[in-house]
Formats: sequence, structure tokens, C-alpha cells
Amino acid sequence: MQRLSDTALKRLEDARARSDELARELSDPTTFEDARRAAELSREHAELADIADRFGQYTELVARLDEAEELLRDGADEDMQALAREEVAEVEPRITEVVDSLHEFLRPRDPNDVRDVILEIRGAEGGQEANLWAADLMRMYMKYAEVKSWKVEVLNTSETDLGGVKEVIFELHGRGAYSRLKYEGGGHRVQRVPETEAQGRIHTSAATVSVLPKAEEVDVQIRDDDLRVDVYRSGGHGGQGVNTTDSAVRLTHLPTGLVVTCQDERSQLKNKARAMDVLRSRLFEMELRRQQEEVGSARRSQVGSGERGSKIRTYNFRENRVTDHRIGLTLYNLDRVLEGQLDPLIDALAEADAVANEEASV
Repeated sequence: MQRLSDTALKRLEDARARSDELARELSDPTTFEDARRAAELSREHAELADIADRFGQYTELVARLDEAEELLRDGADEDMQALAREEVAEVEPRITEVVDSLHEFLRPRDPNDVRDVILEIRGAEGGQEANLWAADLMRMYMKYAEVKSWKVEVLNTSETDLGGVKEVIFELHGRGAYSRLKYEGGGHRVQRVPETEAQGRIHTSAATVSVLPKAEEVDVQIRDDDLRVDVYRSGGHGGQGVNTTDSAVRLTHLPTGLVVTCQDERSQLKNKARAMDVLRSRLFEMELRRQQEEVGSARRSQVGSGERGSKIRTYNFRENRVTDHRIGLTLYNLDRVLEGQLDPLIDALAEADAVANEEASV
């Protein structure tokens, strides 16, 4: 029977204290004057309240076990010892069960897991079909965000005449968004018969997904001297004008050559602010990758690496099949995956990532 370590107990005590603090804050009506912050606090409290409840169960069960074991050590009469043995037999497996349920919370966590996400999807190999597939991936992640009650904010889109997207960048606001989506970065290959294919032949095309933890101003400092700002007139797909003012913004980060364009808003200031968010997050991700390289490949899990050029997943429409190549997992529920039911895939990836990190740290 496994008991929690002193370190684990300290983390759980802190979680319970934070849960109590959040409960007090949420009982204050003024908290709800900021709806977004109130929603974030409510999500955090719901998660921690469950942890605090299980920790309460653990402490109660351990107290019962200690009392029963003390009776056995003190040489109580036979009837009391029989009752104590029954108590031990009942309580020990329940303690193991509670400890197992707390295991996920007690695992070392990526400090960026609590961040919001900037998701970038681009059509790759396959021409128009790749752009149509990029649009399908966009809808898939937006439906997943709906399942998770996350807020979606589109930052920039470049559409095609046939309803595809060359590029789309959107932000997902919600507690744990990065912890769930960080495994989605890489190449997503599709095998299906395009609508434009008259002979029914299966085509293979691909789109790339980049997952950026959203960076705040305190995380990345961008000097004005390192930035070139160009403004121009926005344009929709097929040459359709979005508006008649120079509201679109292109930012070029001179030291790295990174370029970010935003044109979805009518306000130049809003487009620039959104472009800065994306640029800041790309620079933040570059720094994270540099740090990972310094740690070395032996300590780095490949499950969550999200290299843009790597083929991470294949979606086969004819067989209704999804295969994640990193962990060798195949599911025959592509229709449900495209409706945003991504948790079975993501849960398996998170478990594989945790195992890989534990093995690397040994």
C-alpha cells in the first residue's frame, strides 16, 4: 500500500489552500465584473476542488488506517484486533485507489500548460486539396474548443476560392488549452478522394499545424528598433476587398526574419496588437526550443516536440481511420475526430509523454 510522500503532501496542501482562496474570491460579486477572469477562476476552482476532495478522502482514510494499526500494535483483545484487521483490509485498497487518482495531478508539469494557445494551420503538399484539408483541421480544432468551452478568436485568415485556407491563425482561451493541444504540432496527412477528382482516385495531401503557447509582454521583450511595420489595404479571397483603408499590418522581426501578417480586423491598431501577440509567441517558442536543445535529446520526449516538418498523423477517409505515428495508435473513428472528439488521441499522447519523461529522468 503506497502512501504519499512529504513533497506530494505539500503540493496537495497548497492545492487545497488555493481551492479555498478561489472559493472566497468567487463568492465576491465584484469578481464577476470581469467575465473572462471569472470564467478562468471558475475552471481552476472546479479542477482544484476535485483534487482537494480526493485529498480529504486520503487524509481521512490514512487516519482510520493509523488507528487500526495502533490497535494491532497495542495488543487489544481478540474482538478489537479482528475489527482492526477488517478495517485495515478495507482501508488499504481504498487508499491505493485514491493515490492512483491523484497521480496525474502529482506528475511534474510543464509550466506552460496553463497558457492560452495560438494555433497556426497552413496548407502544405497537395495544392487546393491541401488548403481544403487545412480548413477541415481548422473546423476540427474549433469544435474541440467548443467541447472544452474554450473561447476562439481568429487572428488572421487567408482563404481560397474553393473554401479552403492557405493559412489561418487563431487563439484559444481556456485553462489547460496548451496542455491539451501541445501534442498537435507537426504535419497532418490526409488520404481521401477530392471533390474535384472525377475518377474516384485517392489523393494524399497535407497541412501543417503549429502550436504556440501564448506569450505575454513580460515573457518576451521586442525592441522597436528590431521591428519593421508595414501597413496596406486588406483583401479577401479572390481579390474581394475587405475594406478601403490601410488596416492590414505586416510585422517583420529583423533579428530573426520572422514575418507576421494580420488583416481580419478593420482597425489597424487591433491588427497590430494581434500581430504582436503572434510574433511574441513565436519568439517565445523559439526560446523554449533552444532550451530543450540544451537539455539534450536524451531528456526530451519526442511525443510533444511538434516539429513542423514531421508527419505526426494520417487521416484515411475511406477506412474512417486515424493513425498517430509517434505512438503507433490507430483509431477507426475519423468521423468523430473531425467533430472535435480528440480526447482519446490526446489522452494517449499525454500518457506516452509522461512515461517517456519519467524514463528519461531515471
